[in-house]
Amino acid sequence: MTPEDVRMILEAVRDGAPVDSAVERLSSGLGFVDIGDASVDIDRERRRGFPEVIYCASKTAGQIIRIARVLLSAHGLAYGTRCAPDVAEEVLREIGDGAYDPLSRTIRIGAPHAQLTALTTGVIAAGTSDLPVAEEACMTLETFGAPVERIYDVGVAGIHRLLGERDRMERSAVLIVVAGMEGALPSVVGGLSRQPLIAVPTSVGYGAALGGFTALLGMLTSCASGITVVNIDNGFGAAMASLGILRAIEERGGAGREHAHD
Repeated sequence: MTPEDVRMILEAVRDGAPVDSAVERLSSGLGFVDIGDASVDIDRERRRGFPEVIYCASKTAGQIIRIARVLLSAHGLAYGTRCAPDVAEEVLREIGDGAYDPLSRTIRIGAPHAQLTALTTGVIAAGTSDLPVAEEACMTLETFGAPVERIYDVGVAGIHRLLGERDRMERSAVLIVVAGMEGALPSVVGGLSRQPLIAVPTSVGYGAALGGFTALLGMLTSCASGITVVNIDNGFGAAMASLGILRAIEERGGAGREHAHD
């Protein structure tokens, strides 16, 4: 355990973490803080490159506040997804120094990470109804230091709109493609582009769209090879996959920088 680890444990106690938990961690070197109804993983950034993120759905404002305080002490940043507006208002009133985005339902307390890379992730959304999921991906990427190119409302019902964005797509190192209905857009983009492509099915569409299952199955059975598919409405997961790719590029000498912005 490093001096920095000890400092984080002591600051967590100052901000309300149980003393008994701190004693246990100082004696065992475990990388988490037990706050009673949660064990906050403060070692995740060392292991995975990015800190723990709070999934706010089904959590009370009090639970989110306690977790966020530990993450703030450990990393200077607490970031949460799927946060309801009334819950976010209570959290920010208690902690302050944060921002809530109602479209993506993300909440950020503290400063975003320094820029990880100059390589851009192109986030492509089929329609305006897909924007909450697309913006969850964008806000996550920007929080953890990755620039974003937003390419919106370019679904296959008007394919000429997508073709008019080829230059912006080509400047991106990774593509995230968000679509509901029949989920055809990733297949089209995958047939046009050479970048790693992460497809996100959304729960947008009429009855036979089956809450996103039709798009999910369409993306999984895409004839464009090499597409990675995440869970329905999981913009956060797509962003983390892109961040992993970008970090690997940066740590291995920046191969593929030709896709960065001029």
